[in-house]
Amino acid sequence: MENKDIKRYTVTTALPYANGPVHIGHLAGVYVPADIYVRYLRANHRDVAFIGGSDEHGVPITIKARKEGLSPQNIVDRYHNIIKKSFEDFGISFDIYSRTSSETHHKTASEFFKKLYDEDKFIVKTNEQYYDADNKMFLADRYITGTCPHCGFEKAYGDQCESCGTSLSATDLINPKSAVSGNVPVMKETKHWYLPLDKYEPWLKEWIIDGHKNDWRPNVYGQCKSWIDSGLHPRAVTRDLDWGVKVPIEDAEGKVLYVWFDAPIGYISATKELTPDWEKYWKSKDTKLVHFIGKDNIVFHCIIFPTMLKAEGSYILPDNVPSNEFLNLEGDKISTSRNWAVWLHEYLEEFPDKQDVLRYVLTANAPETKDNDFTWKDFQTRNNSELVAILGNFVNRALVLTKKYFDGHIPLRGELTDFDKTTLEEIKTFPLRISSALETYHFREGLRELMNLARLGNKYLADTEPWKVWKTDPKRVETILNISLQIVANLSILGNPFLPFSMDKLRKMINFDIIDWNKSGDLDLLEEGHKLNKPSLLFDQIDDKAIENQINKLMETKKANILSEAKAKPAKPNIEFDDFAKMDIRTGTILEAEKVTKTKKLLKFLIDTGIDKRTVVSGIAEYYKPEELIGKQVSIIVNLAPKKLRGIESRGMILMAEDADGKLVFVAPVSDVKNGSEVK
Repeated sequence: MENKDIKRYTVTTALPYANGPVHIGHLAGVYVPADIYVRYLRANHRDVAFIGGSDEHGVPITIKARKEGLSPQNIVDRYHNIIKKSFEDFGISFDIYSRTSSETHHKTASEFFKKLYDEDKFIVKTNEQYYDADNKMFLADRYITGTCPHCGFEKAYGDQCESCGTSLSATDLINPKSAVSGNVPVMKETKHWYLPLDKYEPWLKEWIIDGHKNDWRPNVYGQCKSWIDSGLHPRAVTRDLDWGVKVPIEDAEGKVLYVWFDAPIGYISATKELTPDWEKYWKSKDTKLVHFIGKDNIVFHCIIFPTMLKAEGSYILPDNVPSNEFLNLEGDKISTSRNWAVWLHEYLEEFPDKQDVLRYVLTANAPETKDNDFTWKDFQTRNNSELVAILGNFVNRALVLTKKYFDGHIPLRGELTDFDKTTLEEIKTFPLRISSALETYHFREGLRELMNLARLGNKYLADTEPWKVWKTDPKRVETILNISLQIVANLSILGNPFLPFSMDKLRKMINFDIIDWNKSGDLDLLEEGHKLNKPSLLFDQIDDKAIENQINKLMETKKANILSEAKAKPAKPNIEFDDFAKMDIRTGTILEAEKVTKTKKLLKFLIDTGIDKRTVVSGIAEYYKPEELIGKQVSIIVNLAPKKLRGIESRGMILMAEDADGKLVFVAPVSDVKNGSEVK
C-alpha cells in the first residue's frame, strides 16, 4: 500500500477554538480519526509530523473576555490548557500541540502576509461597515445583534441566526445594535486587504475538480465544486480588531489578520516549533500533507488555504482532506452555547480509564458519510456487547485457559486440522484488510475488520471447545491455544491505532512489546514456552446507573436551556389598583386530597384557609399524586365566585406557575406562615 515516492507525512488537525473545551463532536469529526491514522503510519515506520494547536484569535474570544471582565489572553490561556491536557489524557498523540498566540506564530503569520503583500498578491478595497461611535470601534459581525429577517428571532448575530441557522450579513438584521454598548451602530468607511480568490478559480478547477474527483470524499469534493461553480470572490484577509496578529505594514493601524487567514498558518508555525527541519514537512515534494477537519472547515482547507499556499509559491498542497459530517447528541445538534455536549475533560473525570471505550464508540459510529447520533445507551451497548463480549471475552478466555492448563506458557502447535489451517490462513488476511481501510481513510471499516478478527478468535474457541477436549486430548488443546494466542498477539498490534490504552494493557499481559505493523499476520509472534503475565479483564461492564447519570445530566441541561430561551407571554392590558385590591389571596394548608372520579386532570382538596375549611377543585392531577400534597401550604384566592366542576362546588383558586417542561408548580410561601395570612 505504501507509495514509495512519499518519504514523510505532515498530518494536521483543525485547530480547536480556545473559547471552550473540546467535546465529542470534535473528537468524532477530527481528532480520533487523525490519531488512528498517525498511529498506523508510525507502526509502519513512516516519518510523520502530527501537528495540533489552539486557535486563539477572533471575535468570539474577545466577546467572551468582555463578558467575564478578563483579557483575551486570560481566556485563551484557560481553555488552551484545558484542551491540551484533555488531548494528552485521551491519548491524542500529537508531536506538538501549539497555539496561535505564540511569538513564533505571530512572526510566521506576519512574514507570510508580508511576502504576499510585497508581491502584490492582495487587492485593497474600501467599504462601509458598522461602527460603534461610543466605543470608537468597527464592529465585527459577531458584535452586532438584531432581529433575524427570516424567523424573527430577536437575538440573531450579524453572521448567523442561531435560532433558524440561516447565514446572515450584518446589514440583513432588523434593528441592529452594538453588542458592546447596546447602541445603534452607524456605517463608516474602512480599508482592508483581500485575497482575490476569483483570480485562482481556473487553477482551483484544474486542481480540485479535475485532480481530486476520485480520491477526495464525496462530501468534500461536492462542497468544493459547489463553491467553485458558484463563482469565487475576493475575501478580506484583515479586519478591524485589537486582538490577533497585527497587520505588518504601514497604514494598517488597528487592524489584525483575519482569523481564517492566520489560523491555518498555525500548522506551519507549530512545525517550526517542533523541528528546525520544518521545511521538509512543508516544502518537499516527497511529503504528503493531510488535513483532518470537520465539514464546517472544508472551504477553508480545500479552497482558501491552498490558494494562500499557491500564492506564496514555496509550499506543498494538501494531498487529501478527509472530513467527517456532524455528530449529534441524543437526537439534537451539539451546541457549545447551549451546553448540549459531552465535554472531553468531564468524560475523563467521570469515566477514568475508559478512554478507549469512547474512541471505539466514536469510530464505530463515525459520521464519515452522513450525520450520526451519539446516545449514551448506544455507548453502553457497544461497550458491553462488543468490547466486553467479543474482544475482551476472546482475549480473556485464551489467556485464562493458557494459565489454567499450561501455567501461562505458550504451548506447542502440533498437528493441524483443516479447520486450523483455514483459520491460520484467514489470520494472515487481516493486516491488509485493515491497512487498506486506513490508507483510504475508512476508519469505521478498519475497526470493523479488527473486531472481525476478534470474532474469528471467538468462533475458533467455540468450535474447538478446548475445555472439553482437555480431558481426552491435551495435545490437541496445545495447538488450539497456540493458534488462539497468535490471534491475541495480532490483535495487540492491529488494534493499537484504535485502542492504544487497551492494547498496551494487553501487551503487558502477554509479555509482548511489538507494535510493528509489518509483524502483524505472523503466525509465530508468541514462541513456544514464552511466559505470559497474569491475565485480567481487558474491559469492564458499564452499568445502568452510570448511563442514567449522564442522561439525567443532559436532561438538566435541556431544562435550563428551555428556561433561558423561554419567552414570556405579552402582558395583559393594564388594570387599576382598585381592581387588584379586590382579590383576596390567602395562605392555606391542604388537609385532604383525592382524585375526582372519571377525570384525568381534576383533584379535589379540603383546604384550611385560616378563615374556614373549604373545598377547592384544581386541574393538576397530571402533575401530582393526591397523597403527595397533604400538608402542603398554598396560595389561594378565597373571594372567587364559587363554580361547579363535575358536580363539585369549588370555592377558590390555587395559584400556580408553569415551569420549563410545562408542569404546573405551586406559588407558595418559602417558609411556613400562619394560615389565612394575606398575600399582598
